[in-house]
Order: sequence, then C-alpha cells, then structure tokens
Amino acid sequence: MAASYNRVILIGNLTRDPEVRYIPSGMAVAEIGLAVNRQYTDKGSSERKEEVTFVDVTLWGREAELAGEYLAKGRPVMIEGRLQLDSWEDKQSGQKRSKLKVVGERMQFLGSAPGAGGEGGGGGPRGGGGGAARSSGGGGGRSQAPSGGGGEPDYYSSGPASNTGGAPDDDVPF
Repeated sequence: MAASYNRVILIGNLTRDPEVRYIPSGMAVAEIGLAVNRQYTDKGSSERKEEVTFVDVTLWGREAELAGEYLAKGRPVMIEGRLQLDSWEDKQSGQKRSKLKVVGERMQFLGSAPGAGGEGGGGGPRGGGGGAARSSGGGGGRSQAPSGGGGEPDYYSSGPASNTGGAPDDDVPF
C-alpha cells in the first residue's frame, strides 16, 4: 500500500481579523479565513479571469498568539499545514455536516508591517521596501518570535544590508 502525505501550502490574504481564544489548558487557538486567488486566461475568449478560494485555517499555540497580535483583515500570509475533515450533526436539521479545513502548523507574515510605511508601497521596520517575510533557520520550522523591545517583530525583510549600519547596499543584486 502506498504511503499517505497530507501537506498544504497556501499564500493569500486574511478575510477577517483572527479570532483567538484559549482552551482550558491555557493553549491559544486562532481561527482565520484566507482568500487564495488564482488568475488564468479563458481559452475560449482569451479574457483574463480570476477565481477566489476561501479557506478556513486553525492555528494552535504560539502561532495562534502571533496571528492574533500581528495579523489583521487584508494582510498577506503564508500558511503551511495539513488538511482536516471536521464532521458534526446539525442541531437544527439533524443532518450530518462536514467541512474541509487546514490546520496550520507554520506561518510566515508577508509584505510590510502595517503603519511602517514610507513611499512606494511601504517599508519594513528597517526602512527600504517591503518584501517577503524572512524565515530563520533552525527553530524546528516555526515562525520567528518577535524580538524584545516592544517594537515590530523581525519578520520583514528589507533587502540585503551592508556592513555600514544596515543601510541597503546598491551593489548587491537582489
């Protein structure tokens, strides 16, 4: 019998603010909605079209806390996790219901921090343009925790930096 593999990687924008709650053991649980867009060209009309898939994601533990603290409606994020089928009986109709959702195991913030702007689409906390989130090695594949100091987390990459105070280096290709 062939082995099974259940892995999902999604990049999209939040459809609502995260809903964070704590279970009796004290662990955080966050529910987020993700809109994932697909653009394609209709072969019949040669017209550009777009379809949107809405996905419910559940995050646990530190990932849930980070989502509640730093994510908001409209923010881009990457979620890596697994598919899970939830089944229940509808209390009103008595019918069996089911829903396929994603249990997020790893999360990366994408884009610029809200309010960290500058010109040209906003910048990260170190200035410069926004970009994809940076993931640190090690740490068991978990997202990077915010650094102390009460500022924004060190999630946002602002491009390569030189040895002279962290300013962008124009000589380094991206």
